[in-house]
Amino acid sequence: MKKFTWFVTFVLALALMLSACGGAAAPAGGSTAAEKFRVAVILPSAKNDMAFSQSMYDALVAVQNDMGADKFEFVFSEGMFVVDDAAAAIRDYASKGFNLIIAHGSQYGSSLQEIAPDFPKTSFAWGTTVDTFGQPNIFAYEAASHEGGYVNGVLAAALSTSKVIGIVAPIETGDAKLYVEGFKQGVAATDAAVKVNVNYIGSFSDVALASEAASTHISNGADVLSGTAQMVVGAIGKAKESNVLWFASDANQSSLAPSIVVVSQVYHWEIILKEMIGLIQAGTLGGKSFSINLKNGGEVMEFNPDYSLSADAKALGDAAIKGIIDGSIKITVE
Repeated sequence: MKKFTWFVTFVLALALMLSACGGAAAPAGGSTAAEKFRVAVILPSAKNDMAFSQSMYDALVAVQNDMGADKFEFVFSEGMFVVDDAAAAIRDYASKGFNLIIAHGSQYGSSLQEIAPDFPKTSFAWGTTVDTFGQPNIFAYEAASHEGGYVNGVLAAALSTSKVIGIVAPIETGDAKLYVEGFKQGVAATDAAVKVNVNYIGSFSDVALASEAASTHISNGADVLSGTAQMVVGAIGKAKESNVLWFASDANQSSLAPSIVVVSQVYHWEIILKEMIGLIQAGTLGGKSFSINLKNGGEVMEFNPDYSLSADAKALGDAAIKGIIDGSIKITVE
């Protein structure tokens, strides 16, 4: 009898133990609610570049603050302007079992297209683009930067007295191209007499070339400048020297030159990152593209409190933001 009682007790204990260790399996490549979600990001420049790279780094910090460090962690490789080095880092992170690897730059697309098939249980993301290459484990993301560009163009045209504006742009692709197109349309809608000169310098990172381009714009009569990508710190420096107004994009650049930065279009990638993470946790590893814009809060126009913007000009900017969000203002982009 004692042996029977011992046997029953053993069976019950074993059943309880198996029940505690059981439960539904995590989706392939995903994670259960109890697991920490791990992200690795490749940044083309420094995480504090006051532009494109910082916009993604800040977004990941925001996600971590929201989810908690016990549920979310991220690592990063910065200054990955050499594509081959970035590809090696992407492959290394993939081999270490990260849930999501973000290649934050349009130059990394061919690398992801080659690497992603080798790691079918890992999610990858890249931007700015909408192309997932038809891969089930690649996400794509873009910024509707033409929207903030339009707002900046409206204000720039209203504030320019020389009627000449210069744009220092990197390469004619992605959100940089969209920004320029939106900016020009915002200027034209406000004052058709204002001339916009655009200089694509052929680089996302060459600060010296950006400085040179800014100087050329200023010598040609521009009293307002704008631009995109991490190299614009050089252009902002020249604008500050000449007391030329600056309209920013990607990140808030007011601290670089508080007296001349009027407003910054700031990217808040966390809006789409949270959606992406939710999909991965549910088992969808890719095959979808995302966009941040003024309406979904992924783009925010942050006015510089240290710049004294007139009430009339501010009203023009606010009206442009409202019109873009409610659809009454249409911006044509290719």
